[in-house]
Amino acid sequence: MAKNISRTVKKTATAVDVGAAQPRRADDGLTSVPPRYQAVVGLDVGDRQSSYCVLDLQGGVVAEGAVKTTDASFRVLFEGKGRMRIALEAGTHSPWISRLLSALDHEVLVANPRKLRLIAESDAKHDRADARLLARLAHVGPALLSPIHARSAQTQIDLTVIRAREVAVQTRTKIVNAVRGMVKSTGHRLPASPTLTFARKAMAACPEALQPALVPLIRLVQTLTDDIAAYDRLVVEKARTYPETEAIQTIHGVGPLTAVAFVLVLNNDRSRFKRSRDVGCYLGLRPKQRDSGMRTPELGITKAGDPLLRRLATQSAQYILGPFGRDSTLRRWGLSLASRGAKNAKKRAVVAVARKLVVLMHRLWITQEHYDPMRGIRVAA
Repeated sequence: MAKNISRTVKKTATAVDVGAAQPRRADDGLTSVPPRYQAVVGLDVGDRQSSYCVLDLQGGVVAEGAVKTTDASFRVLFEGKGRMRIALEAGTHSPWISRLLSALDHEVLVANPRKLRLIAESDAKHDRADARLLARLAHVGPALLSPIHARSAQTQIDLTVIRAREVAVQTRTKIVNAVRGMVKSTGHRLPASPTLTFARKAMAACPEALQPALVPLIRLVQTLTDDIAAYDRLVVEKARTYPETEAIQTIHGVGPLTAVAFVLVLNNDRSRFKRSRDVGCYLGLRPKQRDSGMRTPELGITKAGDPLLRRLATQSAQYILGPFGRDSTLRRWGLSLASRGAKNAKKRAVVAVARKLVVLMHRLWITQEHYDPMRGIRVAA
């Protein structure tokens, strides 16, 4: 199969050189393959094996096959070949594959799966068809793939610490809820306590008949609590390696965890968004739109983007609006929204404050200014 790709690249080289002298036509974004690209490849990545489809510059299928999802196999298939445009879906293996193929001097498009409903909702879905569809979309125009930005290797490693901490937190929460539920089912009740002291109080209050079953879980909660504290210390150390997060942490309610996660999820690139307002849309904190004619229904937020960062921003917003939040323009604005409705008004206010908060965090990241909590009120006065 590697010989087929090499033969395809050689056949299309002449056509590419001729096309390089022709001016590109400006249209509605569905641009053709740029000159000096000798082939277009669609790569459907699997955990063990990946399927690929190679198109020439006219869109004809010239090679199809499968390759093992390993570094060595991809190097044999793509190293030393002519420059190609390669499209693949975002997934578990897409970060290291995109970095490898980019290092081999190919253009890599990592497609957003949320935008590729043609693949997810196909009635004849299989790896070969998915690879062919990715290749055709990349041939017609990269805008149809809604390509995402690939993170660097170091950024991905640093972000793994935060994601591992989140897994430990969610596991601890599930165990605590399970222990409380099993105790309640016997007619008893564990005392209310924060998670940090749950293991000590639950061990003393656990019914004797349930101790053989629940004591191991309670010990596991204490172990996870210690591990989460170690993760927190590691995050603080990571924050020192990203000094630009200090300006973000001047917001009361935003700590090192949220600040570092914000910088890493945005790939440590301040110029990625032209406007700070776009960050709220990127994280899925804007309402959905399904307007039709005179109908403009009110819908929930899109929940696009990274769910971990959206959750951290929402927790910071809850703290700002909570009893321990300091007086600020953002807090007053959120409380005024919460007072204008019934039961769901508080939830909507939290989401609105979270959206404003990420916009503010991005602005402080760019300007490196210290946060002035009463800025709007002082200007009005």
